[in-house]
Amino acid sequence: MSQKMLSTALTKDDVAEYAIIPGNPDRVERIAQYLDDWKRIGSNREHTAYSGYLDGQKVVVVSTGMGGPSAAITMEELVMLGVHTFIRVGSCASVSSKVNKGDVVIPSAVIRYEGTANAYLPLEFPAVPDYGLLKNLEQASLHLGYEPKIGVSIAKDSLYGEIEPERQPLARKLNEDMEVFKKGGAIASEMEAATLFVVAATLDVRCATVLLSATGDDPETFKDTSLESYPLDLENRGLEVTIEGMRRIIAADKS
Repeated sequence: MSQKMLSTALTKDDVAEYAIIPGNPDRVERIAQYLDDWKRIGSNREHTAYSGYLDGQKVVVVSTGMGGPSAAITMEELVMLGVHTFIRVGSCASVSSKVNKGDVVIPSAVIRYEGTANAYLPLEFPAVPDYGLLKNLEQASLHLGYEPKIGVSIAKDSLYGEIEPERQPLARKLNEDMEVFKKGGAIASEMEAATLFVVAATLDVRCATVLLSATGDDPETFKDTSLESYPLDLENRGLEVTIEGMRRIIAADKS
């Protein structure tokens, strides 16, 4: 029997070459239900894992937990087990009038306003997705009738440092940095994509991200941190785009 990885507790027999990696463990089963013959294969720490088949190809769904360090560990362990293609699916906040609550967002690049990626490559190295994956996700979104918002997103380490910067000793810097990013054209903000893109580059694997915007670019929705404010009724948009995108990627790889 294959040895289990330290954090995910998965083995080579558990996984596949293709992985969908949400942050939230509660999202894993919902994603797995889009697959054929899906089953739970493990749960350890923040990592809930299922496997199944998409058009005959085995796919694994594993939660990363929240933030860069946990996401990096998840990707590293899955790559050690044989995964070469990753789609992260999650949520983001809008920082642009171009993105409304419930929109599908596909980052074309990510501002490295976080720390984990610095342990892999210097800040001068860009955090960008695999172009082929990005195009397949864009086409999948359009096919499903969702106009994707494609652009630069921000990856940060402090959720509440963005939502309520006035509470922080670095309030002035946090506000100034966000204004600079917005003026540069950033459209959304989340916590994992920069790390995943840089780690993927380091490990020579493919990664892209699909996000559902949980807010609009207005104070009322942006600062509402209640669970009730999350657009759960629209979450399937991101999941559907992820599955359709993965289906297209698998087909392209086989052609």
